[in-house]
Amino acid sequence: MPSEAVDHADRADHADHAAGALLLCRAAPDVVEPVARLMRERMLLAPAGQGWSVLVPEGKPWVHGDEPVDRVLTGWATALAVGSTWPVLALWWDADHAGCTLAAGFRRTVEYVWLANGTPVGEDEALRTFAARLGLDPVLDVQSLEQLGRPDTEADARARLLGLVAVLARAGVALPAGVGPGEPADRLRAVARVAPGVREVEWSGWRDAVRAELDVVEQGPLGPWLRGSRARALAAAQLAAGLPMAAWAWRRRSGGWAATAALLLVHGSLGLAYDRVRASDGGFGRG
Repeated sequence: MPSEAVDHADRADHADHAAGALLLCRAAPDVVEPVARLMRERMLLAPAGQGWSVLVPEGKPWVHGDEPVDRVLTGWATALAVGSTWPVLALWWDADHAGCTLAAGFRRTVEYVWLANGTPVGEDEALRTFAARLGLDPVLDVQSLEQLGRPDTEADARARLLGLVAVLARAGVALPAGVGPGEPADRLRAVARVAPGVREVEWSGWRDAVRAELDVVEQGPLGPWLRGSRARALAAAQLAAGLPMAAWAWRRRSGGWAATAALLLVHGSLGLAYDRVRASDGGFGRG
């Protein structure tokens, strides 16, 4: 093999081992688990402070697929947040850069990126959006976040992510010991496996998925949208959005957006089915 090819392979292998990711959800594990199962990805779920959970991916699709770690995590965060009442913050890193992506419902995802040496390449407006959607202090926390967007020769990309986690700590985030940004994916997985309260999340079939999805929605503030004309309209909108998104994801071979499309289709199909079943029982008034 020519020396150039060897160097390229070595750099790619280094990038693969340096990459990692975490998904922070502003909800308790019992609430996150049913939604996470719908993603059909093997993950480890652990408590991460009062009202917070962390998901550690067991696989590394950014190594074996065509999408880099940031794109994979954006798709996952969006899939988790769609149809939920809680936001999801994806933290990701590789040999060249690191960043965070915030997804909340159907709103546009917001991203901020730092180069490996810590140079910020995002906009301050994104950091302020993080604070607003995560319910952080609009003064003190915003000031701390804005510091992460200013030049600092002593802070590399990992230090920036650790600074972000420190700000989130004031909102209750407490990651399990040894689980933190900047660690290789294999090490994160090994540490997460022995974290207190950890549980394995994986696809358990459509029957359990249907039951879990209904439980999550019925227990939350979206419960009134399960029945009547509003529920049917919402379900139809989800199907209308999911079908073209699935076709686009198939053409682009995008696993992250395919997961988002699948979740939209599941939500829409379940919404219509549940409304029809309940209507046959006479369990609600006509909307």
